[in-house]
Amino acid sequence: MRPVTHDCSPSPSPGRPRVAALDVVRGFALCGILLANIQPIADAGSLVIASGSPAGPAETWLGLLVEQRFFPIFSLLFGIGFSLLLESAAGRTARPRLLLLRRLLVLLAIGLAHMFLLWRGDILTVYAVVGLAVLLPSTWLPRWAVAGLAAVLVTAALIVYGGGTMLVPGLFLLGSALVRYGVIDRMERSARGPAVLGLVFAAGAAPALWWQQGGMGPGDPHTATSANPGLPMAAAGLLLAGVYVCALLLLLRTPLRPALRAVFAPLGRMALTNYLTATVLVLAVSPLIGGPPHTWSLTTLLLIAGAVLTAQSPLSALWLRRYRQGPVEWLWRWATWGHRPPLRHEPRTGETGGKTRKGQAPEGRAR
Repeated sequence: MRPVTHDCSPSPSPGRPRVAALDVVRGFALCGILLANIQPIADAGSLVIASGSPAGPAETWLGLLVEQRFFPIFSLLFGIGFSLLLESAAGRTARPRLLLLRRLLVLLAIGLAHMFLLWRGDILTVYAVVGLAVLLPSTWLPRWAVAGLAAVLVTAALIVYGGGTMLVPGLFLLGSALVRYGVIDRMERSARGPAVLGLVFAAGAAPALWWQQGGMGPGDPHTATSANPGLPMAAAGLLLAGVYVCALLLLLRTPLRPALRAVFAPLGRMALTNYLTATVLVLAVSPLIGGPPHTWSLTTLLLIAGAVLTAQSPLSALWLRRYRQGPVEWLWRWATWGHRPPLRHEPRTGETGGKTRKGQAPEGRAR
């Protein structure tokens, strides 16, 4: 299964602005998840390449750089967003955990609808169930217990199950622990942390990728022959995911920051809407290509992903100029809080006649 997720980060409260880096990382990861999901979506819900089919360059490169490299980022971000929302809700309602319970139940309903109506490979249901069973109860634990349990669950998922969606509970808790220890609040203050961590991850990723390729059949990243066939790919995936995140955080401290925010932040802020619409778009375009999806070339996959993202990124940016959230995110928030939240941006102080003064941007803070 090649999972994806959505934007679980809360709309910022008046006292807490959005963490721009999280939107960028989420948008970047959405691109990778789409590339990994094109074939299984187009294959009418099939989650594995047909047995006996030879692996070509597409599978080889996807196995090295894409497969299981991006869903760990989303799982981590889900845990981060959940804990940020808990902190935000605690200041606005007497029963914040009840609100989070409703949020997860609504996500479960969205996931079930997506799974039965569009694509059986949907991951939203997994996220909702794990959130209900693991993430929500963990809010009563001290932060050191959450961090320790995260380490145990991630290690067990790798050794016993070979990664995959079994990594989700541990990564959820890891994201929650990062918030509770204040790491997210400090993540953009210094380049030293991402630089050091990035080097550590890269040092581990190089041998892990060699292990992944060496433990598999000739050129096939899906048929590892080791006793635990999923372990090499899962270990390499976690380490390479860490490299990707650290590299992005470092790039956000360079003159490339405005460009990265312009391209990836709108995708990240509307990740749930974009995830669902990407499924529709891939299903719509796949009959036009012809041939079994598992035989499509890497170029074909890149062209499909590029076309979808070329449509989604500017449309997301245009939407967010006028509205606070994506349409599905807004409906999710409405169901979570139990009352209709504002969708359009409010006029900024000093605006006259309902129009923004020249040089002023519309208010971008969601409530």
